[in-house]
Amino acid sequence: MSQKKRQEQDSLGKINVANSNLWGAQTQRSLKNFKIGNTRMPIEIVHALAIIKMSCARTNQKQKLLTPKISNAIINAAKQVLSRKYDEHFPLSVWQTGSGTQTNMNVNEVIANLANKKLTGKLGTNSPVHPNDHVNKSQSTNDSFPSAINIATSIKVIQELLPALKNMEKTLRSQSQKWKSIVKIGRTHLQDATPLSLGQEFSGYHAQTASDIKRVEVALINLSYLAQGGTAVGTGLNTKK
Repeated sequence: MSQKKRQEQDSLGKINVANSNLWGAQTQRSLKNFKIGNTRMPIEIVHALAIIKMSCARTNQKQKLLTPKISNAIINAAKQVLSRKYDEHFPLSVWQTGSGTQTNMNVNEVIANLANKKLTGKLGTNSPVHPNDHVNKSQSTNDSFPSAINIATSIKVIQELLPALKNMEKTLRSQSQKWKSIVKIGRTHLQDATPLSLGQEFSGYHAQTASDIKRVEVALINLSYLAQGGTAVGTGLNTKK
């Protein structure tokens, strides 16, 4: 075995992974098997999955399904992922299995390797923190991935979309007042119609934007309902009730 590579192992066997990479066997297999396009999974999904792993580690510890040592190692590793220092270790394409299994495992493997490196100084051992048995405990891709989509979308809406819409609404309101004395010809059916002020025209844009902001805020409520805890088919199998 080259000193530049290590052997990672999963249920399908062993596979070589470069020592410079924090991912494990399933991520490496995905890179090999899904050579389709170059559009990466949005990093926001990866960060949302890290939030889920951190939350599940806390819950599993409270339910005495994980020891404090393992739980804290997962939480600290997930925080490192959220710091964006390790974004390059999530290389997978969006073209993969429909449930996002490979990206979920990519996150599990990177968190496990970060945790194990901190605890033992070694990569690829799956011990003491295992990507499936510990990082993914009480979870399935079928509940984690759709939950991650909701979380990532909510964060982007709150941090980017709503501030931009509110700024646009404010500007349109201001311009509708500023231009209220500028008269122009209104048009309907591609023809000149009756006069109106430019301010009146922009007041319509302002009103529509204000309405859209309210609609987005209402939609955010539905995004807060997560599939997390349903596991594979929604029954919560392999979770502690």
